[in-house]
Amino acid sequence: MGKHSVISLDAMSGDLGPEIVVRAALASLQKYPSLELVLVGDEVELQELVTRIVDDSNRLHIKPSSEVVGMSESPADAVRKKKDSSMRVAIDLVKSGEAQACISAGNTGALMATSKFVLKMLPGIDRPAILAELPSIGGTVHMLDLGANTHCSAAQLFQFAVMGSIVTGDVRNIGRPRLALLNIGVEDTKGHETVRDAAALLNASGLNYIGFIEGSEIFSGKADVVVTDGFTGNVALKTMEGTVGLARHYLREAFTRNWYAKLAAMLTAPVLKNLALQMDSRNYNGASLVGLNGIVIKSHGGADSYAFQHAIETALVEVENQVPEQIGNLLQQEAA
Repeated sequence: MGKHSVISLDAMSGDLGPEIVVRAALASLQKYPSLELVLVGDEVELQELVTRIVDDSNRLHIKPSSEVVGMSESPADAVRKKKDSSMRVAIDLVKSGEAQACISAGNTGALMATSKFVLKMLPGIDRPAILAELPSIGGTVHMLDLGANTHCSAAQLFQFAVMGSIVTGDVRNIGRPRLALLNIGVEDTKGHETVRDAAALLNASGLNYIGFIEGSEIFSGKADVVVTDGFTGNVALKTMEGTVGLARHYLREAFTRNWYAKLAAMLTAPVLKNLALQMDSRNYNGASLVGLNGIVIKSHGGADSYAFQHAIETALVEVENQVPEQIGNLLQQEAA
């Protein structure tokens, strides 16, 4: 990643405070010599953190803002009443061209509403969608929408497929990512009318559509992109997170039951450690708000500095590959 890139960071909206953002910024600047970052938030607090944590801040700048959007604040209030919030100012920097992407760990609804209000939508896209990379057998899988749109038309699901194909192709360096629609069965007759109509649109397109996929196959490696509406996608995502937590609970319980189990835990520690690394959600932090006329990345609210650094890397990939432009071009091709 040698191209000069500027990314704005909403430093105030995450659950763990601005220090994790500053530490993530430092790690990213050390890793990418051509990267420039703008911290947005309370100038006094951020300057104190930068002075204490960062030795060389030539490529790290501070943009003052006087407000913060709360996690429980309504999206409408965030747009109307918090025009000088760290979230809004970070997005404004993308709009003005001073930054090529922004990252926020704040209120998802507020981030979506503010981004849509400031940056607008790409031509041919009705609504933005939340896209995230998840672990799967043999690599990763990208899934969208994960909560932005509870009701979707067939045309909107098709748009999600276009956007998912672009991002996945860029992130994983795949020429023609395999696309699948999430459904209650793999047969053509399964599912409601909307998902069947979306399948017809995808079959007629130039995208690499492979058909329906069931929930149990999301991580199978059969598809590179899984497309669904935001209601179903969010329920699926939260179910996955809960399943991982349940598995950890049972493993911990099994390996602490008695002295024999504790011995087995010691013997299998390297395997368990490797499994934990593979399943570590921090390695997949940074969901893309695709469909906007600009690049916005949503970090998990509780992300630590390691996870936030991954969100910065996700933004870098999208900046280098000019994702919004690619989406617009592919939509024009499909419409022709």
